[in-house]
Amino acid sequence: MGHACQSDGIEPLPVLEDNIVWIWTRGKEAVVVDPSVAEPVAEWIEERQLILRAVLQTHHHADHIGGTPDLLRQWPTAAVIAASADRTRIPFQTVSIEPEMQLEVLGQPVTVIDVKAHTRAHLAFVLPQGSSTDHPTPVLFCGDTLFGAGCGRLMEGSPEDMHLALQRFENLPDETLVHCAHEYTEANLRWAHALRPDDQAIAERLSSVSELRRRGGLSLPSTMGEERRTNLFLRACSVEELRDLRLHKDSWRG
Repeated sequence: MGHACQSDGIEPLPVLEDNIVWIWTRGKEAVVVDPSVAEPVAEWIEERQLILRAVLQTHHHADHIGGTPDLLRQWPTAAVIAASADRTRIPFQTVSIEPEMQLEVLGQPVTVIDVKAHTRAHLAFVLPQGSSTDHPTPVLFCGDTLFGAGCGRLMEGSPEDMHLALQRFENLPDETLVHCAHEYTEANLRWAHALRPDDQAIAERLSSVSELRRRGGLSLPSTMGEERRTNLFLRACSVEELRDLRLHKDSWRG
């Protein structure tokens, strides 16, 4: 299944209980995605003698922005790229962006996608593939919108919002590498398998991920193709189906 593979120049840094800080490097420069804490991120960057150039913030929750102020004290010229709609909740942002903007980060194109649902100003970032990029396959940083075999809780949005947010990933090819902000895959698959015990694709992914996690590996990044096959929220055909799945998952104690 290839769970352990990573896109060139993007490394996972597990922190806290289940957060993953993604660090994108190019040459001697680094970009950090959703740094919940600063110290392990700073150590990782310093060990490799890199310079922090930017922080990408998908949303305002403390376990995604908590490390940014301390990183800025160490690298005060680093850009903090965040939603202009979250200026009051991410007050240290220096590059305020709108959905559907096209950015250049580390000399590479980055597309901003509006995925408000988990929060009212949640963004996702896509590094497309192409002759002008370093990425042989597209890369998605989706924060808490899409998880391995799951989706984010509806903290400020509605089932309609989440259904639309997930549809906005429809144009991403199956090989797109999905960089979620939390290692929830095994728990999500256990829930999905309990709900769909005869689904072979879910059962096979659960077996593979459980073995990988038992050996201390990460299940991420996954791929959009894998999520389309095994993620019940992505497979939901209607808002009503997604709403029912979200309610069931929120109350599940398996």
